[in-house]
Amino acid sequence: MDFFKDLPVTLTSPATDAVSVNPNDTAPLAAVSRALYVGQTGNVSIEMAGGQIIDFDNVQGGTVLAVRALRVRATGTTAAGIVALW
Repeated sequence: MDFFKDLPVTLTSPATDAVSVNPNDTAPLAAVSRALYVGQTGNVSIEMAGGQIIDFDNVQGGTVLAVRALRVRATGTTAAGIVALW
């Protein structure tokens, strides 16, 4: 049995896809994220799936932010190595 193929996917399931993020103020992510991995310490500014803009200050490298992000904004983002998971 392949649990990833045979069981339903929910928001608490492990991510099945990922993409490196280039912060951009206008372009949305390929899909609304389930979470963001932040590889290098810095600030992360996101537009949530609900439309709110929120800044996460001083996010430590190696952190996974459990957020449903529509986009990672260039304005206000200083962290690097960001990966969107869904």
